[in-house]
Amino acid sequence: MVVLELAFTDDDRRLAARPAHRERLARLYEEGHLAAAGPWQDDSGAMLVFYGDTTAVREIMATDPYYITPGVTVVSLRPWQPVVGGG
Repeated sequence: MVVLELAFTDDDRRLAARPAHRERLARLYEEGHLAAAGPWQDDSGAMLVFYGDTTAVREIMATDPYYITPGVTVVSLRPWQPVVGGG
């Protein structure tokens, strides 16, 4: 599994890009690529948990312009090895 952490700023372009991004996330979830995703409660960023490896997640990110939208910063992209849960 891979954890992607994002940080947000209050840029209107990020908010405008968010609906299409969330549609992509729903599709990735339905296809079995995404375990969970969502913003921090204070909307300062988000965490996404993917199935697969960092190469696969980078390919997913390359198809979604949200990750390079002003107001969105990729904080980390790290392999994760859950001890409990994780599918």
